[in-house]
Amino acid sequence: MLINSCACRARYDLFAAPADAGGGGKEAPKSGGPVDPAILADVALASRICAAEGVFDAFGHLSLRHPADNNRFLMSRSKAPALTTADDIMEFDLDCDACDQRGRGVFLERFIHGEIYRARPDVNSIVHSHSPSVVPFSLVPNKMRAMFHTSAFIAQGVPVFDIREKFGATDMLVGDNDKGRALAQTLADKSVALMRAHGSVAVGPTLQHAVYRAVYTEVNAKLQMSATLLGGPIAALDEEEGRLADAVNIAGVGRPWDLWKMKASASA
Repeated sequence: MLINSCACRARYDLFAAPADAGGGGKEAPKSGGPVDPAILADVALASRICAAEGVFDAFGHLSLRHPADNNRFLMSRSKAPALTTADDIMEFDLDCDACDQRGRGVFLERFIHGEIYRARPDVNSIVHSHSPSVVPFSLVPNKMRAMFHTSAFIAQGVPVFDIREKFGATDMLVGDNDKGRALAQTLADKSVALMRAHGSVAVGPTLQHAVYRAVYTEVNAKLQMSATLLGGPIAALDEEEGRLADAVNIAGVGRPWDLWKMKASASA
């Protein structure tokens, strides 16, 4: 699966689909229409923000529903998130076929995005990550709980997707539509779902909200580990407190976005 090369050797990405994976001989789907370059730049910037905030490392990806077509979404070609630019953003249909692949490698787990968009018309952006403090909560019976008002969205519950329950032993990757559909069913109407021994997905009504939730899921996981070490019962937010606090957070998401944007732009 060649996705890049240099003068000395070819490099391969085991987490990327082949360069012809967008169609497999099928006619490429039609585009949902042109996208404002500023939006493409924000999608690329969001990837760099997630890397800068410790949500992404060399892996992870995010997407934005096409602003003019609910049945299309925008997502980077397969690339380390911190290196993503506007020129890397591609368009896919909900079957996860690329509209204009041009030989570019695509993320193997793009099916996470297509199937969640198909199941959740309220979702306009998705972040899939392996952020290190979150992964342990996918492995233990301890439920992730909302530790403070900034992560209030967690109070609605965080389900865990265990891929083996339906598919048996796998490579743990959501590499086709069936697996993506099963993950979307586990997520249901929640903002975050964990993926056993893998990572998580965070969704939101905008790109900024999805990034916010991915970042604060990682922050919340660290705080919950710290609170647990202190011992005794944890007075986490209940569901109603979470609902009320999240309404404030949704309205104020521009503040952290502007900060993260400045930091990511300065480090570019």
